[in-house]
Order: sequence, then structure tokens, then C-alpha cells
Amino acid sequence: MYQGKQAGFSLIELMIVVAIIGILAAFAYPSYQDHVRRTNRSEAQQFLVDLANRQQQYLMDARAYATSPEQLNVSLPARFDKFYTLTIGPASATVPPSFTLTATPRSGTSQTVDDALSLNNLGTRTPADKWK
Repeated sequence: MYQGKQAGFSLIELMIVVAIIGILAAFAYPSYQDHVRRTNRSEAQQFLVDLANRQQQYLMDARAYATSPEQLNVSLPARFDKFYTLTIGPASATVPPSFTLTATPRSGTSQTVDDALSLNNLGTRTPADKWK
């Protein structure tokens, strides 16, 4: 016995909805990745600024700059360590002493499209366009 038209969606309607969702996702995902990359970069920059402040305090106490995070009594934050490699150098005995903190993106992470971030004892930040 025929009961009339059944309620529900046709296959065509479902495929149109899936296509619309796919198109929206294609635009949203790169934007999301860029946001995550900028967030990771910002956290790395904050950590480098904190290390630079600790370096200045260490200089007042030890009359030289530290060559490792351990000398500054700091451990690398997990997110920083996941995406960046820290280099402290050259902590030379020149007069006046100097240092450069460098956060190099780890290969195989989303940060690899970024350049290395650097901050030195004079407050010079490179690359300048990434520090905002």
C-alpha cells in the first residue's frame, strides 16, 4: 500500500551539503594553520624576551652572560621545545660582553615556513617583520 512521500533528505541534497562543507573547510583550514603558527611564534618571542631579561640579571650577578638555559635556572617550555631549537651564543668575553638568543624552527613542524627568531643583548630583534 502506498503511503505517500517519505520525509528525509535525498542523496543529491546530502552531497550538496557535503560539498559546501568541503569548500568552507578548504578556506578555513589554511587560516587556522596560520593562526597556530603565529601563536607558536608569539610564545617563542615571549620566551626569548624572558631569557634576555634573565641574561641581564645573570650579567649583574656573574659579570658574564650565560651560555645555557640551565645557568639561567630556566627550562624550555614544552611548546617552545616542540617547535623550536634554542641557541645561546656567542657569549664571549669581549668588552662589553654580548649574547644572541636564537629560536630556530624544528624541521617537520608547522613552524618550518618561519625564519629563525633572534634577540641580542642590544635588544635587536630579527627578522624585524616577524616581531610585532
